[in-house]
Amino acid sequence: GDSLLRQVAERLTREVGERGRVGRLGGDEFNVVLPGLVDRRELGALADRIIHSVSQPYVIEGSTISIGVSIGIAIAPEHGDCADSLVRNADLALYAAKAAGKGVFRFFENAMHADAKDRRLLETDLRHVLRDKGLAIVYQPVVSARTEQIVGFEALLRWNHPTRGPVSPAMFIPLAEEIGLIGPIGEWVLRTACLEAANWPENIRVAVNISPIQFANPALPTIVLGALAASGLHPGRLELEITESVFLNETHATDEMFARLSGIGVRLALDDFGTGYSSLGYLKKAPFTKIKIDQSFVRGASIPGNRNAAIIKAIVALAETLEMETTAEGAETQDEVALIRSLGCSHIQGYIFGKPMPGEDACHLVQRGQPIAPQGFTASRDPRTAILRSAVLHVGDRKLNVRVRNISAGGLMAESKMVPGETDKVEVEFGEGQTLVGEVRWTTGGRFGIKFDQPFRVDQLAPAPRKTAGTDRRTGSRAH
Repeated sequence: GDSLLRQVAERLTREVGERGRVGRLGGDEFNVVLPGLVDRRELGALADRIIHSVSQPYVIEGSTISIGVSIGIAIAPEHGDCADSLVRNADLALYAAKAAGKGVFRFFENAMHADAKDRRLLETDLRHVLRDKGLAIVYQPVVSARTEQIVGFEALLRWNHPTRGPVSPAMFIPLAEEIGLIGPIGEWVLRTACLEAANWPENIRVAVNISPIQFANPALPTIVLGALAASGLHPGRLELEITESVFLNETHATDEMFARLSGIGVRLALDDFGTGYSSLGYLKKAPFTKIKIDQSFVRGASIPGNRNAAIIKAIVALAETLEMETTAEGAETQDEVALIRSLGCSHIQGYIFGKPMPGEDACHLVQRGQPIAPQGFTASRDPRTAILRSAVLHVGDRKLNVRVRNISAGGLMAESKMVPGETDKVEVEFGEGQTLVGEVRWTTGGRFGIKFDQPFRVDQLAPAPRKTAGTDRRTGSRAH
């Protein structure tokens, strides 16, 4: 670690040269001070060079190590007239750079103060959310790929804020982890889901997500046993979904936790397989009963020339060899369902078989005992046109500045510092009175996809407003 920090410092010093000074704040954070340099283009070019240089591999004691870097920039006196304010605002810009997907730089903007204040208010409200009974659980069906009968539901957490409206899980769950609330919230979800599932037929399971922080808690098996005892639910009907990140700090305690949970009799599913660390080593010893194939592989898998189908086929073959089930997540179209079946997946989960629903609706659905006919379009998606347009996203009372990356008759893909939540109803305002209404269907990092309520003719999109002399050109210095 010390050797790596020294090499990073050397590269930073080399890139900055005689124009400024480099200092280490602590941990893995460095400050660069550039007296008299205020030109955004020059600062942006330097930031790009630093990102490229620091991201090149390092060789330390015979091992090759790769790291990344994000940069926040504040300029005096525009962004502060003393050291404290400049450092604070550069730090806010750094936070925005990390939120944008890392490996980029961002200049400070006044709106970042508002974002930081808003986040503190959200944190305060989250600390009281259990007491105020502001959380709810919805359940999304998981069906048999062969019979289309419901075999279970995944429990998904929702927060309907009294003034903000629905808050995205992508926003409040990481916040709950950061401020130490994921433990009590996770226990509430587990107990509530077990109580709900106890009302379902005995052949229907419930799946509950377990965060790495929960998994590291030695008390987790006791919490699981308490939830099962309070509800009377058979252990075999509870499925705990665990992501690959629990293996980042794999120790004897990790193996012991798997053994204790397996001893209770609950099922263990490996969630989001293929998107994280994907080491096959842990599959030979962790007692998983199911592998969940991430939706990023399912969406678009039926489009000719797409490699996702080959990846799904390989995962299914691996799971069958290890005597594990497979669930393909995020299926939305008939051709995706047909492909998933042909590749041998045992289960399917996605909007085509049902959106997340309240527990009462889930109970009524399974009591009918009927297969669910897939309801959705045949084709995977319309041809997309690559664009780069700014727009305003309306999510309830909130407004988000977003950049649209591509668009089709049925939807678009955009990016922003703060992303909406899946299933959020939104309006996309392009200007010139042109607004498109739709629903968020997926989010990943700082990007998200929106499906329009009504088909849209892309050729009717209003042209982007032309910039005139003197317009702020800060986007011109960003890395693309």
